[in-house]
Amino acid sequence: MLTDMHVAIIGGDARQLEVIRKLIELDAKLSLIGFDQLDHGFTGASKEQIDELDFSTVDAIILPVAGTNMEGIVETIFSNEKVHLTEEILANTPEHCTIYSGISNDYLNNIVSSTNRKLVKLFERDDVAIYNSIPTVEGTIMIVIQHTDITIHDSNVMVLGLGRVGMSVARTFAALGAHVKVGARKSEHIARIKEMGLTPFLLSDLDKEVIDIDVCINTIPTRIVTASVISKMPPHTLIVDLASKPGGTDFRYAEKRGIKALLAPGLPGIVAHKTAGQIIANVMTQLLLEQLQQREENA
Repeated sequence: MLTDMHVAIIGGDARQLEVIRKLIELDAKLSLIGFDQLDHGFTGASKEQIDELDFSTVDAIILPVAGTNMEGIVETIFSNEKVHLTEEILANTPEHCTIYSGISNDYLNNIVSSTNRKLVKLFERDDVAIYNSIPTVEGTIMIVIQHTDITIHDSNVMVLGLGRVGMSVARTFAALGAHVKVGARKSEHIARIKEMGLTPFLLSDLDKEVIDIDVCINTIPTRIVTASVISKMPPHTLIVDLASKPGGTDFRYAEKRGIKALLAPGLPGIVAHKTAGQIIANVMTQLLLEQLQQREENA
């Protein structure tokens, strides 16, 4: 149980509602910032303004998946108020206060470092990334069906990258009957692709491998689907870029060539926000319980 642990949940989308529900079950004291337009009333949680909350009693701060922008603004769909997380706010928290975010950026890293607080980036954890790959794959299937006029079965699908998302995407499209080839750089990844019964190729040969594909699914967050690569794709090719913004595709050239290219990061929160929220909630529960146990041991 998290009885008397004070957690501030700042901003976010529908995924955060699952986190709120879970923490209420565990008897945490919750302050909700950026939820003033949320119709749902959560017993045991209070809606607050960020400039009115006493952060000196806050044990943990939970930010949305995106964290903050480079000006410290926290996005929330449940409020029109500007929610600004500052260095002064973090400095006012207890020394043991931990900040949880999906990802981070230079702004968030800097204010956490300057106040000597701990930052946990949830989406760098293998468990979160692997669980999230499931709704990501389902969302990718939905996009491919919506934006092509062929079946996935018997289509030629290319997957770039064999990370946690790439592996799930490649395996699922192969199970649906597609002819899947996967590009990677590391020799051990090439071996794994072959072991999975798929066709491996080195990313250095990418421009040679795209000449016969129907769908290109990129998971690599660096510019890899360049103009040179796109110029060799068939005109009907669909590019689905799952990498974090700005993606790994030259979208300008794809549009110029008439090839449909879609940037689709954050699919779990779009196609299955309840499941995506439950994934975050379950991991957050584990981390907060560990934080509480450590604090009690150090007391």
